[in-house]
Amino acid sequence: MAEKTYQVIVRGRFAPLGDAQRAALLARADEHDVFQAKFTEEGTVTYERSLLGFTFRCLVPATREEAEAVVIGRAEALAATAVAELGAGHRDLTSVSTDLDDIKIRHRARS
Repeated sequence: MAEKTYQVIVRGRFAPLGDAQRAALLARADEHDVFQAKFTEEGTVTYERSLLGFTFRCLVPATREEAEAVVIGRAEALAATAVAELGAGHRDLTSVSTDLDDIKIRHRARS
């Protein structure tokens, strides 16, 4: 039972790409534009046409006892799977996570 939710951003680089992989990624680049990015449990991959790197955004449910490292590990595994489904490999993953309970929302005072 999830008691917390983390918002995780995983950044990485594509493993060396062959011509066919590069062509396939470029053909779908508009679907993976940064404006398509959403934080969901499935996650979304975005990348630029330069194909240097990618960003994966996701929500990871966790129990209160689970360490942040476990959450990041899950997010990185999701990112690796998502990139593999695009037909590419990955390397150099780095991640940051935010516990959504820690986000403070400041409401503007009405005038």
